[in-house]
Amino acid sequence: MGTETVDGVEVGTVTIGSLKLENGSILKNVQLAYERSGPIDAPIILCCHALTGNQHAMGTEEEPGWWRGVIGPGKYVDTTRYQYICFNVLGGCDGSTGPTTTMPNSEKRYGSQFPFITVRDIVHAQYLALQKWNVIKLHAVIGGSLGGMQVLEWGCLYPDFVNVLCPIAVTPALSDYAIAYNLVARQAIQSDPNFNEGNYDLSANPRKGMEIARMIGMITYRSSNLFNERFHREEKEGWGLSHNDTTYQVESYLKYQGEKFVDRFDANSYLYLLKAMDLHDISRERARPGLYQFQGEIHAFGFEGDLLYPPEEIRQMTEHLTEKGVRATYHGVSSKFGHDGFLVQFDDFGPILQKQLEESREKIV
Repeated sequence: MGTETVDGVEVGTVTIGSLKLENGSILKNVQLAYERSGPIDAPIILCCHALTGNQHAMGTEEEPGWWRGVIGPGKYVDTTRYQYICFNVLGGCDGSTGPTTTMPNSEKRYGSQFPFITVRDIVHAQYLALQKWNVIKLHAVIGGSLGGMQVLEWGCLYPDFVNVLCPIAVTPALSDYAIAYNLVARQAIQSDPNFNEGNYDLSANPRKGMEIARMIGMITYRSSNLFNERFHREEKEGWGLSHNDTTYQVESYLKYQGEKFVDRFDANSYLYLLKAMDLHDISRERARPGLYQFQGEIHAFGFEGDLLYPPEEIRQMTEHLTEKGVRATYHGVSSKFGHDGFLVQFDDFGPILQKQLEESREKIV
């Protein structure tokens, strides 16, 4: 286990040994990269990242994390009052065991030989990592999108280990609509000449396929109203009449997002995590009744205009859980951002999140 601390934020990796996956495969020498901060004896809040996120939710002043507006000293998740932890997911490409890591007893990376994983596998790995630190209870688990899927699975798999679940911008199962977009993204990557059935050299990432996949994602993450309000069919300067020309600013924006994404994310990791999201369904093949057994509080958040995880379905989930005797509450957030609202509108949902975390803490004390 290697660690480094910068500005009070500890980063490193924790090794959990062998992990039996839901499909029966066994991964050996599994490690998870992490970030954590806050008093070591304070209640612990586990943050779960989304599809293209990583463990650096808080980050540092010099290099802010993707949820720096939510997590940090004096923030909505106050790291002077809570210990915060975030893991890079199993299958990720920021230090955790995944397609880019080297196979045990080999000099080759996993690549396309990495076994399929599920959100349940991701959560089991996090639980084992916490056991290495002798954590006996989490105050809360929070996260959006793929992170929200993990939150729901925490409640199903380890209902006695968590006091509060805060699933954000996530439904009990991924919709057919979202699965359809994921298929198009996968096809774009797998059709790239550099993909080579997943056995590409890391210096020759299937760039064009990844760029297209990212552009597809960006379109679904935000609402049509936001695109129209932001770009207004504004044209680029100096465009010509070639069909290859980027004529409008919205095109330039999407191409930039695609090009930037390729330089920070691995194609195989993207494919494996997309499939894990497709398989997400907290009612799938349960021996026990899922969230019905959860004894803590659930505070679910939905964002207006979310195409992938409709807020109405999230509200219905909480109503159904309430009917089953679970303490579940829905919090709707007005938004023009759609799904990406949880990555942007910190001041719209952050105060609610903070209030629920604090009130739950007072009840327990």
